Amino acid sequence: MNVWRRLSGPRRALALAGAGALVAGGLVTIPVTAAQAATQCDVAYTSNDWQGGFTASITIKNLGDPVNGWTLGWTFPNSSQRVQQGWAATYTQSGSQVTAQSLSYNGSLGTGASTTLGFNGAWSGSNPKPTSFTLNGVTCNGGTTTPPTTTPPPTDPPPTDP
Repeated sequence: MNVWRRLSGPRRALALAGAGALVAGGLVTIPVTAAQAATQCDVAYTSNDWQGGFTASITIKNLGDPVNGWTLGWTFPNSSQRVQQGWAATYTQSGSQVTAQSLSYNGSLGTGASTTLGFNGAWSGSNPKPTSFTLNGVTCNGGTTTPPTTTPPPTDPPPTDP
């Protein structure tokens, strides 16, 4: 049975007004900002080199807000440098760019906490140390970087009948 047919006169107008208020209320948005952690970190990279190979040790220290899961990134200065076998992270390399992703046991880094990872590598020509590192996409050894917050765009109110 059609509810609108059963309502007549003032009841119908009141029902329509209430429905309009519910629709309008659902379209009104309150600006919301996404809270994100400030990232700041320090990276110490050391290596023990020999002709054609090396062992590297990397210590990440979290100086910003706590992190749950991290990805460390860097670029080798020499295109011949390669990660061959690593520990305390999952390593991927594409060209000179390397990423090391946390494991289940070392992914949570509270403020001031650190973790150490490492790898055996190979090189030819020279074995210069990387000069820049990123933690979750933010450059380390720099100032605190707070990711930008986002605000949803305002929603236009529903059109009103004249």
